[in-house]
Amino acid sequence: MGNKIQLCTCCGSDQITYSSVLWDSLINEWGLSSYEVEYINRQQGCTCMKCHANLRSMALAKAIMKCFNYNGLFKYFIKLPRIQQLKILEINEAGSLTQYLSNNPNHTLASYPQVDLMCLPFPDRSYDLVVHSDTLEHIHDPIKALSESMRVLNPGGFCCFTIPIVVDRLTRTREGLLPSYHGESGSSKADLLVYTEYGADAWKQLVQAGFDECRIYSLEYPAAQALVGVKSTN
Repeated sequence: MGNKIQLCTCCGSDQITYSSVLWDSLINEWGLSSYEVEYINRQQGCTCMKCHANLRSMALAKAIMKCFNYNGLFKYFIKLPRIQQLKILEINEAGSLTQYLSNNPNHTLASYPQVDLMCLPFPDRSYDLVVHSDTLEHIHDPIKALSESMRVLNPGGFCCFTIPIVVDRLTRTREGLLPSYHGESGSSKADLLVYTEYGADAWKQLVQAGFDECRIYSLEYPAAQALVGVKSTN
């Protein structure tokens, strides 16, 4: 494990707590080693007691800020005049970042099932920033979903997101395997069904969707990475 985060990137609090979130059946379905269980538990269960951002939300906040060349806390970043002018599309609630993103006057929250990520009801070039968190693995056609995110972006815009990545393996589909659900033990909600288990080659789907630039920002390796697709200005 790398250096563990000491301060929340969203609010700056040092009150970071930890709880285990994975359960045995999901660990078995995913085929996780004890090492993988440890860092995925940190990804989902390491949480700021003040603003309730978990590690993946903190990583996503860092990635968004890096896209706009800002070093600081997300709670201050979102209030900057230049950021307040951005048109932001948040697809489903992006972890705990909704409380910050909603302070932007041009923020749109689009949630399933009213909005389908594979067929977004927005015109081309409508937004400067598209954000989603741990959603893509639940989409039947994630490349189509990413292409829709790119379609609604303005040239030079960013699609910033997290997915649970098992860093030492390759991406695989769960087609033909027993159904697996995220969320909580015993859950069988349709929107929590997992279609894709992501590995080190997760970046390829951004390129396949049409993005010609892909970035990976790491907050705490191997637990917390965020991906960014950049839409060409051409």
